[in-house]
Amino acid sequence: MKRILVLLGPNLNMVGIREKGVYGAETAADIEKQIKEYAARSGFDAEVYQSNHEGDLIDRIHASLGSFDGAVINAGALTHYSYALRDAIACVSIPYVEVHMSNIHAREEFRHTSVIAPVCAGQIAGFGKNSYFLAIEALKDLMK
Repeated sequence: MKRILVLLGPNLNMVGIREKGVYGAETAADIEKQIKEYAARSGFDAEVYQSNHEGDLIDRIHASLGSFDGAVINAGALTHYSYALRDAIACVSIPYVEVHMSNIHAREEFRHTSVIAPVCAGQIAGFGKNSYFLAIEALKDLMK
């Protein structure tokens, strides 16, 4: 069974509590459970890892090489300015799909630019928790 990593960045542990109009009322734990269930139905063993610390996410990206076949990343606000995350993703040779629950292009201007997009296979944004499921489908195609 292929393994995928789902990386969640800063403040994504607060989904269901913060900005419910943007992120919905379901808790981060509920969504994590649904991601794992969806991945299993899609033929993947999924690990979900969340951290509010950039260095932790970088370490996890480095560790993904040789341990996972693909990855989904919602880097939260780090998406817009973390060249360190970008460089970490570029270091590994597995496909990464960038995900955002909200439509970052319809929000504040600073959210319109992703510095990690150029090193990811693609970007999915604006479909709430379904963005994660769509990313898993994209990984299935990328890993054929």
